[in-house]
Amino acid sequence: MNYIEGANTAEGCRFGIVVSRFNEFITDRLLAGALEVFRQGEVREDDILVVRVPGAFEIPLVARLLAKSGQFDAILCLGCVIRGETPHFEYISAETSRGIAQAAWDTGIPVIFGVLTVDSPEQALHRSDSSERNRGADAARSAIAMATLVKTLQEQRFHSVEKNAKK
Repeated sequence: MNYIEGANTAEGCRFGIVVSRFNEFITDRLLAGALEVFRQGEVREDDILVVRVPGAFEIPLVARLLAKSGQFDAILCLGCVIRGETPHFEYISAETSRGIAQAAWDTGIPVIFGVLTVDSPEQALHRSDSSERNRGADAARSAIAMATLVKTLQEQRFHSVEKNAKK
């Protein structure tokens, strides 16, 4: 049986990070957690582009543009939507998650969902706290794993095509 999975380090990989400015008191913490994981994962600062957008709803468009550029091995999406008194939370949460998934499907580039959808600011603070609970850090680990996994799968596909061509 063959077994393939992504790595914990991503030296030489390039990452785009799309971060919402809305609820910045949370998204700054998510970004800090993600950047620390990238640093630990041997990703150079020059291989990371951070793009700020107004809110979570704007994340998918920019994520898709970055993924389509061909410059990145994975895109990380960070935001925070906190439930309020109106249905706005449901609309923004649903469309943001759908758009992020669609960006990955359309481009074949890993686009990682790191958007908190919580009931209260306290929940958001808890999920953006230390590195053990920081969902930005979790999302960065997923970005590294997926970027390296996709590279491995593409290399294996190329090598198997090359082998078949020689026959």
